[in-house]
Amino acid sequence: MNIPHDTYIEKLNTMATARQLPDAGIMSEAGVLQFATNGYLADISGMYGAGESKPLESIAFKGPNGKTVAYSAANEVLVLYYNKDMFDKAGVAYPPATADNAWTWDEFVAAAKKLTLDSNGRTPNDADFNPNAIRQYGAMVENLTWQLEVWALSNGGGFYNANGTQVTIDQAASVEAIQKVADLYLKDRVAPLSTGLTDDGIQRSIIAGTVAMATGGTWNVGTCLAQARDKEGLNYGIAVLPYMKQKVTICTGGPNVVFAQSKHPQEAMEWLKWYSKEENNWGLIETGIWMPTLEKWYTDEAFTRRWVSTPTSRPMRTTRRRW
Repeated sequence: MNIPHDTYIEKLNTMATARQLPDAGIMSEAGVLQFATNGYLADISGMYGAGESKPLESIAFKGPNGKTVAYSAANEVLVLYYNKDMFDKAGVAYPPATADNAWTWDEFVAAAKKLTLDSNGRTPNDADFNPNAIRQYGAMVENLTWQLEVWALSNGGGFYNANGTQVTIDQAASVEAIQKVADLYLKDRVAPLSTGLTDDGIQRSIIAGTVAMATGGTWNVGTCLAQARDKEGLNYGIAVLPYMKQKVTICTGGPNVVFAQSKHPQEAMEWLKWYSKEENNWGLIETGIWMPTLEKWYTDEAFTRRWVSTPTSRPMRTTRRRW
């Protein structure tokens, strides 16, 4: 059943009230906690048995009782993309690909200043730099609301408390983090103005050739970057996010659920396990749109090599945060 994104929760609420929910489905991320609290989602903690490779804990969705009620269909995280040619020309070292060596926020801003150029080739470090005539920006941090949360978390804050019962976006650490992102444009003069209304930041920055490094989801490899590399010669790299106080990223992906109204919960879980198998989604994985969900793809070298050796994939390690 195909339900438009904007009416997804409304449609599922109507079906839940009428007790017409299906056995299983892809839940809207924004509605998981609400549905779990209302008792609409089944506990799927036992979906994987002893000895089986389970999905990463970072893509598990927990209900109020701490039980797992969903796993993301794919492991999707935020990373930092960069234009290698721009870095080489400026003589700036590439951003690190491992969390152990991740740049601090100040190091990130310092590199962005060296990579930002006005029409005369001057940088914000030069006294006669013209911020009204920038032809190349050093960085762009995607400011879609849900992506901004990673910086609040990194700075010791967040949008909500641990159990989702309190909004914390107005806490000092959260406000400070969002201000730092805004200051890339307002104060540091290293980023373009971005309204954060459309999910096309990588197309508007790295692929457009106007920005040296930009944050975005790993799915961009498959949706646009690999094609730009193969057809337009884009020489890009992938790095971990810089950090403010803590090294984190955010996992995202449509959560697969079994609805509590199902009369066949065991069969529904078996269906989800089959549906989620990497071999059944290999086309999405090898093109770089999805990353695998099961732990074995990150811990077993044979599986890891198979995944990262696909034409569009690139080896990368990222910090993980349970979400």
